Amino acid sequence: MFKKILIANRGEIACRVIRTAQKMGIKTVAVYSDADRDARHVLLADEAVHIGAPASRESYLVADKIIAACKQTGAEALHPGYGFLSENAEFAKRVEEEGIVFIGPKHYSMAAMGDKIESKKLAGSAGVNCIPGVNSAIESAEKAVEIAKGIGYPVMIKASAGGGGKGLRVAYNDKEAFEGFTSCSNEARNSFADDRVFVEKFVEEPRHIEIQLIGDAHGNVLYLNERECSIQRRHQKVIEEAPSPFISDATRKAMGEQAVALAKAVKYQSAGTVEFVVGKDQSFYFLEMNTRLQVEHPVTECITGLDLVELMIRVAAGEKLPMTQAEVKRNGWAIECRINAEDPFRNFLPSTGRLVRFTPPRQTMFQANTLDWFGVRVDTGVQDGGEIPMYYDSMIAKLIVHGTDRLDAIAKMREALNGFVIRGISSNIPFQAALLAHPKFVAGDFNTGFIAENYASGFRAEDVPHEDPHFLIALAAFVRRKSRVRAAGLSGQLPGYAVNVGSDYVVVTLGPDGSNAYTPVHVDEFAGETGQACIRMGASSYEIHSDSRLNDVCITGTCNGQPFTAQVERGTPKNPLALRLQHNGTRIDVLVVSPRMAELHALMPFKAPPDMSRYVLSPMPGLLVDVAVQVGQKVLAGERVAVIEAMKMENVLFAAADGVVGKVLAAKGESLTVDQPIVEFV
Repeated sequence: MFKKILIANRGEIACRVIRTAQKMGIKTVAVYSDADRDARHVLLADEAVHIGAPASRESYLVADKIIAACKQTGAEALHPGYGFLSENAEFAKRVEEEGIVFIGPKHYSMAAMGDKIESKKLAGSAGVNCIPGVNSAIESAEKAVEIAKGIGYPVMIKASAGGGGKGLRVAYNDKEAFEGFTSCSNEARNSFADDRVFVEKFVEEPRHIEIQLIGDAHGNVLYLNERECSIQRRHQKVIEEAPSPFISDATRKAMGEQAVALAKAVKYQSAGTVEFVVGKDQSFYFLEMNTRLQVEHPVTECITGLDLVELMIRVAAGEKLPMTQAEVKRNGWAIECRINAEDPFRNFLPSTGRLVRFTPPRQTMFQANTLDWFGVRVDTGVQDGGEIPMYYDSMIAKLIVHGTDRLDAIAKMREALNGFVIRGISSNIPFQAALLAHPKFVAGDFNTGFIAENYASGFRAEDVPHEDPHFLIALAAFVRRKSRVRAAGLSGQLPGYAVNVGSDYVVVTLGPDGSNAYTPVHVDEFAGETGQACIRMGASSYEIHSDSRLNDVCITGTCNGQPFTAQVERGTPKNPLALRLQHNGTRIDVLVVSPRMAELHALMPFKAPPDMSRYVLSPMPGLLVDVAVQVGQKVLAGERVAVIEAMKMENVLFAAADGVVGKVLAAKGESLTVDQPIVEFV
């Protein structure tokens, strides 16, 4: 067994590999860029080597620096994680030639199956059903449009080295095919140093189901059941689960055996995943093979009881697989939610900056631990006070739950999301909560178009209807009353000016456009110090018990005998006196005031935000890579104005209306802040 391994990656996957190595008694080496100097994976590793500037192409994608770090530290093996160089066959070959063991498949297997174009050719020659398309690299955007017309829209434009939603677009017309080719090429070049792009027919209403494989150097390959990955937004997975609620045992067996046959054809060893598109009738088509560990591997670990990273390391060291196909378990149901640094209420734009608070829910399952199951696990590469840089992927954590069945797993995940506190940046937790509560998701009735169909106009706060909105109002009154009781108990108050606790309040729910709602509530006395009160609103009453302290962001307790976890934050960006409450994805801002103060508040005029329609504003922090207009130019609605790059994704900004450019306020290459003006129209 190896004594020391280097992890050629960053973030949560680097931390994940380190945990298994520690369990196995193996020393670890981290690598880091300038942006990751204080990152969590650097702190967890036994050693760390600096490899360059923040941009991936100057650090994590530079093979020479990675190999030099191995030699410098005496690392005998290298784990590539996922992304970056993990599926680069040339890199794997170089690592082996330098006498370092690559903890992954052999370079020849990777070249045959990791390349999306070559793998399709190989699958076709092996008699596997493939989706119609052109499986050779396309040289220009014009050629891409011509091919797309021949196949018939819609088509999928995909970078050969793409992954994680990078270098992938769906086009429904010539304009989208032209734009998509350009964006895919650029994203793939920046993220993977390979700009080859191909086109295939986009199968509508498909399911995305993948088979997890593990192979050894002795010719053994096993399939470790399947993962359901159909809940996607812009082809990036959002929720993954194992097993799938859709396929039958017969389909599972057929898909697994076909995946194993493909892997054996290229002498595959290590962990890998064969992805399939599955139709309504459970017919399935080979999509591609990922020759690496997948982001969503924890759900497979939960239902099989295996540590996939440990198996990868043992296989790389020459060991045989410790089980047969018949011994592979399928126990319970696991779900994973990807927690991303993005704002779901601003069209999921990246959100970078300082993590003022980062407190995940209590964990009962842990990375690399194959003893404790049926609980909650958090895989992350960040920590309280850490920085979310603009240079890398937006995923900051993975929340994994393991339940006895699917409904148990959904209930556990909803409660875990309620207790996941992230402050300082925006996260997609409200969106995840809404998906988990959607009747079609709960019923298992969905395909890869689920999010596009159900949230066609984006995601808004009203898309998360709370099953009992009065609960949040009652909780606000409970918290406010508790703070009043505490304030009244302070000594040294002047006679006649002491805090009056009172029992009658009005909860003012603050609307973003000044449309406030006023709810009178009556709060009965607290019973001693136990933190309990009865809140009445008309005919409804809520008996809340909670021992949480006033300064706790996460409040736990019971309401009418049912346990709850909710978040209460004091002060909002617009109103330091307001309370912000979150529960089951619903978020409200409220003021809890006396009846007289509520009367006066209702008379306050609403201050409308300034009109910024003449400006094109940066919707996120990012790098301005292109300004497509100049002063005096006439611009039509929908015309390209600027391109911003953030978290490895290109975001094109278009003009909202016809106009003439009066000023260009930001220069190409400039780092932009949120809502910074780029162009002003006259």
